[in-house]
Amino acid sequence: MKFLVDGGRPLKGRVRASGSKNAALPIIAAALLSDREFVLENVPDIGDIRTLLNIMEFLGSQYSFSGNTLRIRTPEIRTTDIPLDMVKTMRASILLIGPLLARAGHIRIGYPGGCVLGKRPIDTHLDAFRALGVKVSEADEMLEMNGEDASSGKVVLKEISVTASENLIMLAAGLKGITEIRLAAQEPHVQDLCRFLSSAGVRIEGIGSHILTVYGGSPLVGAEHRIRPDYLEVGTLAIAAAATQGDVTIEDMEQHDLDALWQKLSEAGVILDFDKQSVRVRGVKRLDPIAKLDTGIFPKFPTDLQSPFMVMMTQAHGVSKVFETLFEGRLNYLFELEKMGAKFEFLNPHQAIIIGPTPLRAASIASCDIRAGAGMLVAALMAKGLSEITSINYIDRGYEHLDEKLRSLGASIKRSVPVPVHENSHRSLNDQAGLSTPVELQPSVPVKL
Repeated sequence: MKFLVDGGRPLKGRVRASGSKNAALPIIAAALLSDREFVLENVPDIGDIRTLLNIMEFLGSQYSFSGNTLRIRTPEIRTTDIPLDMVKTMRASILLIGPLLARAGHIRIGYPGGCVLGKRPIDTHLDAFRALGVKVSEADEMLEMNGEDASSGKVVLKEISVTASENLIMLAAGLKGITEIRLAAQEPHVQDLCRFLSSAGVRIEGIGSHILTVYGGSPLVGAEHRIRPDYLEVGTLAIAAAATQGDVTIEDMEQHDLDALWQKLSEAGVILDFDKQSVRVRGVKRLDPIAKLDTGIFPKFPTDLQSPFMVMMTQAHGVSKVFETLFEGRLNYLFELEKMGAKFEFLNPHQAIIIGPTPLRAASIASCDIRAGAGMLVAALMAKGLSEITSINYIDRGYEHLDEKLRSLGASIKRSVPVPVHENSHRSLNDQAGLSTPVELQPSVPVKL
């Protein structure tokens, strides 16, 4: 499956952002904490959500999912042994550890996968679990944990990790007593998990800060909760509007989730108008360069929006510098962008400069990961002519109907299913159309700074 994009058209109109994938995943996992029914609204219907629901059903959950509303209940935990094959395609499956330890006291799970940025270390999770008395054993590609002797207490995370914070919050919710989590992540989706648990009867203090206090042990009650808007989708759409010199109003968004992005867009000269829960983004003919874009943990500039933003900077009049502080493989998309005529220089695996303005030309390009795929989509929307984007399964994992939303804004984009090559044919239909076969990028190894 791939996208065919006839670029060079400004995006115009109004569009509504979907619910946050990164908020929905831990909240769905948290449903394992209780046998009560939970009703979740604004859940994005994307690949990662469906994958998690399949695992939840395997564990004993019953659910219905329609019209972005999920009803889910887990009367009993049928098993705490999750095979590697079920978790190897999605890193977020690691979020099952906290709630299963809290409710069942045990879990055996394969090392989560699904991220071509490399195998991310999970020692922050394991050290935090051990601090609360969880026994951890590792063997080959499997993890086994016993939480029967776990108890509440104080935990200082060795780094500010989103999923480790979420795992610890869910475990603490099931432990009797008070658990203090220091150096907790404060991302909007972490806050949303806390608010969901609060609505289910768990008292949590310090929401939105780096110090969380969880009063656990009380039975959870059934609750309804609306998943917050996906600020990463809002950011992607805003960048796409600016990059195509468009005029787009994005509805259902929380302005302060993206303060760092709005600052950088303004620095580049993009015109922004805010109104309650919407933003109007107007591109300009001449973009100014960015002296330096540093990614970082919230509320700094999101690493997940770095690639689409720097794609836009290929049109800035001057040199823009990027410092990717979180993942060594995040800049791999620049090699795909080079096929379209972009000019850049690698300074080291974490830093590069983008030299503009350089008009992008249509080409055959590949998605390296979920967010790099969004960057390639922005590039294809900017470039005049027909581009093809392969490996769009990554994009579908993170964005709900993104192609449909872009079409509603005037983009020329369609999905294309590869046509098998007949034995007596030397060229596929794609080759005959002048579309080359993309080269897949190799995964990189992440580093922690």
